[in-house]
Amino acid sequence: MVKCMAPERKSGPWKAIGLVSAIGFELVSFTLLGFFFGRWINEKADGSSLWIGLGVLAGLAGGAFGVVVLVRKVLEGSDD
Repeated sequence: MVKCMAPERKSGPWKAIGLVSAIGFELVSFTLLGFFFGRWINEKADGSSLWIGLGVLAGLAGGAFGVVVLVRKVLEGSDD
């Protein structure tokens, strides 16, 4: 009888480096998107710079949510 084995989950330093890089990229990209979106609204509405600050905060919140989803997905397959 042939046993089918599940592929091994590779862990170690490369997985940790990839996770840290992905977290940093996610936070930076969402924050920049929020900044540019807030600046765009500020230009269209001729308002104060409050829109830029709100855009940055919304980007940080979106990035934090993305990081939580990413970490849950990575930890889902680990046996630790």
